[in-house]
Amino acid sequence: MSAERLRLGHVTVDPVTMSEAVDRIDALIDAGNGGYVVTPNVDHVVLAEDDLRFREAYVDASLSLADGMPIVWASRMLPVRIPEKVSGSDLAAPLLERAAARKRRIYLLGGGPGVAERAAAILEERHPGLTVVGTSAPMVRIDDPPGAWDALAEEIAETKPDLVFVCIGAPKQELFMHATRERLAPAVLLGLGATLDFIAGTVDRAPAWMSQNGLEWAYRLGREPRRMWRRYLVRDPRFAVVLMREMLVTPR
Repeated sequence: MSAERLRLGHVTVDPVTMSEAVDRIDALIDAGNGGYVVTPNVDHVVLAEDDLRFREAYVDASLSLADGMPIVWASRMLPVRIPEKVSGSDLAAPLLERAAARKRRIYLLGGGPGVAERAAAILEERHPGLTVVGTSAPMVRIDDPPGAWDALAEEIAETKPDLVFVCIGAPKQELFMHATRERLAPAVLLGLGATLDFIAGTVDRAPAWMSQNGLEWAYRLGREPRRMWRRYLVRDPRFAVVLMREMLVTPR
């Protein structure tokens, strides 16, 4: 783990490049101790302000990768600079190339009915040498009682994966990884949001130029205004307050 990490409120981010992230995840698999990877964005930083469970999940993460240009831009105003955006959906391709070369076993968790199965077929065709050992699209709820995810974790563990793509959205995927990491070790878990939908083609990604200019939020808001307006227009502007607080309390 990096000695220095960017801190934004209650969330920390590792200052790594895409290739370094792939190397770090590969090393976690080889170490055989399990662990999990989070991909913080503006919304995660804001959620962590009030959600203690989500905050604790971030504390115990093995690796934290900047999922969005606003995190990179914010780092330029703070002592620890993030070299580039390493979003989960962009990380998937080079990580799967490495996994295929090393004959890794992958489990796909999330997406709507049939999405993970479709993504599995596409990935195995696209990456010869990769083995998708299982898929599932469970109903995971934030308010599930302790132990509610044990049976699912056991089901996943029986397939003996090296990597588990956990694509059920924040904060559920982070809470799930935090709660099941020991049961699923030595597998390494990755919280990758809508990545399975992107692979399966059931959800369109923002154009690359929008992603590189920090405008993915505008694309998603335009596509799903009824579902996304509260997040982007009411909740996430609070990120500016968190950043200003860090600038005031963090020595340069």
